[in-house]
Amino acid sequence: MPLRPGHHLLTPTLGVHVLEAAAPGPTAIVQAGIHGDEVAGVHALAELLEEGLRPARGRLLVIPVLNAPAYRARRRTRPGGLDLNRSFPGDAEAPEPERRLARRLLDLVLDERPALVATLHESTKRHDPDRMPSFGQSIVYGVEPRPPVVDRVIARLNATIREPDERWAPLHYPVATSSTEVIVDALAAEGVACTGLCIETWMAFPEARRVAMHRQVVRLLLADLGIL
Repeated sequence: MPLRPGHHLLTPTLGVHVLEAAAPGPTAIVQAGIHGDEVAGVHALAELLEEGLRPARGRLLVIPVLNAPAYRARRRTRPGGLDLNRSFPGDAEAPEPERRLARRLLDLVLDERPALVATLHESTKRHDPDRMPSFGQSIVYGVEPRPPVVDRVIARLNATIREPDERWAPLHYPVATSSTEVIVDALAAEGVACTGLCIETWMAFPEARRVAMHRQVVRLLLADLGIL
């Protein structure tokens, strides 16, 4: 069952903000902090919520910190833990908290049936097609053909860049156990078309600039979907 509007704690540490417009429309889920050392997306979502981000149509679910223990440690994983973004589809009865959390997120997504799931990431390497894996300044998707929203949003981002290294690119990089891949496949099995995207900024930029980039991408994605 979809969550009611408001703030929910799905586990002792997983906070979900559910924002609902009066006008009907699609549902989007945006989350960050699946890796605890990738902080710009966490701060971008927190700032957007503080500034009163609200959908004009449909529903928006915002999860600023998906992996709270890792974020508190400022590490990719919680100390001694698993990579949460390689723990999907998860298992509600697993001994590892990452696998339990992965299952809880997937259940939430199946209840909400979103048209868009976006996860905010960062990379120590700027994307270069000749040097893989490298992700910074890319919008990563896992299915072919490329979702049209990727090219539309990248065009708008690149129209506003401050310097050449900020230029964005699309990147096809499927990973079978990542959150977006599993979510898209699980929804497809339910007859729901969902676009799953990973947004990757490059850590060579100052944190404040990376936060601004994530804020911009989130707004562009939601506007393109018709939520803003």
